[in-house]
Amino acid sequence: MNTFPDLPTPCYVVDICKLRRNLEVIQDVEHVSGAKIILALKGFAMFGVFPILRQYLCGTTASSVHEARLGREEFGGEVHAYAPAYSDQDIEDLLPLIQHVTFNSFSQFHRYRDRIRDSRPGISMGLRINPEYSEVSTALYDPCRPHSRLGMRLQDFEGGDLDGLEGLHFHTMCEQNADTLERTLKVVEAKFGPFIERMKWVNFGGGHHLTRSDYDMDKLCHTIQHFMKTHGVQVYLEPGEAIALNAGYLVSSVLDVFESQVPMAILDTSATAHMPDVLEMPYRPEIQGAGMPGCKAHTVKLGGLTCLAGDEIGDYAFDKPLKIGDRLVFEDMAHYTMVKNTTFNGVRLPSIATFDSENGNTQLVRQFAYQDYRDRLS
Repeated sequence: MNTFPDLPTPCYVVDICKLRRNLEVIQDVEHVSGAKIILALKGFAMFGVFPILRQYLCGTTASSVHEARLGREEFGGEVHAYAPAYSDQDIEDLLPLIQHVTFNSFSQFHRYRDRIRDSRPGISMGLRINPEYSEVSTALYDPCRPHSRLGMRLQDFEGGDLDGLEGLHFHTMCEQNADTLERTLKVVEAKFGPFIERMKWVNFGGGHHLTRSDYDMDKLCHTIQHFMKTHGVQVYLEPGEAIALNAGYLVSSVLDVFESQVPMAILDTSATAHMPDVLEMPYRPEIQGAGMPGCKAHTVKLGGLTCLAGDEIGDYAFDKPLKIGDRLVFEDMAHYTMVKNTTFNGVRLPSIATFDSENGNTQLVRQFAYQDYRDRLS
């Protein structure tokens, strides 16, 4: 077990060999299906590895001006943008950065259509649709839940002015397999089929767990091929999590061990600040060498560094009692960590490093300090 003793803690570590393996899988989907796959920066935006990613992906998709600028300046290729709403300044700033823009409503599309056509006629404009169907069980992540603010329902299209619209976009999935996409497309085609025929492209959004070991690649590629042939459109997919799935770690050190009704260990990392999906999803991250409570000799509750009462990572069992200075390596910590972490309590952000699992080399890419905390404030 590698605890990365030459790196400071806490530290995110991305394994570039595992990252490449994910990208090779995704590139195979592109070649077989004919789809274009772009990186969703909201899930993974470690620009230090963009030179690797751009060998496999044709571009990025952004949810804000800052993400679009990162995609343009650090990645290149196609830059797509979608947000629930844009301001006048957003559109002005996006114009020199993007090739595609997707609007969330007819109101926004009609508001900015002429400005875009007059200023940057080459930008392809799309609209997000809401098929009112999803199989996401966690309401926080369900974009089609009742009263969703994301996308236009079929009834919103009645009498709608589609002039200038070249694409449709839907995002209904979260960590799901190709069978979910297949069922979703049946609903999308049944509801929006006449409008799809008028488009140049359709974006299937994210949530496709392409690099999961049990993912049905044959079904995915067949589904995409059939859709493109039937409707004569280019299909886009924009995974974020799948790009870096199981390709990174968060290395942490034990700062204190004590009894508080149960054995307790305080780490130099934080669930709420450094791995917020642990609380938001919620889910229990795996730790190398640890197991479920009771499956090994010593069970300990792991707590984070902030003063938030609920900043707890969970109960884990270890072969030996934890002691101050021990290192713990959390698995699958590349996606939705660096892009979502905070400096709550002024807690220092984890450093960022890369690891080459073929030769064992590590490289410290970035460390954070007081100035990074201060410069977010005024």
